[in-house]
Amino acid sequence: MIKGFKEFLLKNNVLALAVAVIVGGAVGKVVSSLAADILMPLISMVLPAGDWRTAKLTLSTSVGPDGKQVVNAISYGNFFGSVVDFLIIALVVYLMTKALLKEPVAAPPPPTKNCPRCKEAIALDATKCKFCTADI
Repeated sequence: MIKGFKEFLLKNNVLALAVAVIVGGAVGKVVSSLAADILMPLISMVLPAGDWRTAKLTLSTSVGPDGKQVVNAISYGNFFGSVVDFLIIALVVYLMTKALLKEPVAAPPPPTKNCPRCKEAIALDATKCKFCTADI
């Protein structure tokens, strides 16, 4: 049973997936900190109101049974802050993925020459054209 479980883990790349989830969580924390602690304070300096994450549209206010004021509001500042956080995280993940997963460079095509009769490209060492069957 243990042997079968070990084969399952190694054969189906479960271990690689587990490592990817752990590393992804760690990267997510770093990127969230980058967004919240470094970029968002800079963005809030540019916007007219410095504390824009607390912006809200008040729908109604009332006094509760305990004497405290109850505010019914739509917190659009928090929503837009979450959207900006998501966009920053998505951009950083995209840039990291693009840097880590570089596309392989395609091999240059083999050198060719043109057939003197039909002008099609053929291999340099060809003795007969595969298109018009002329002897080269």
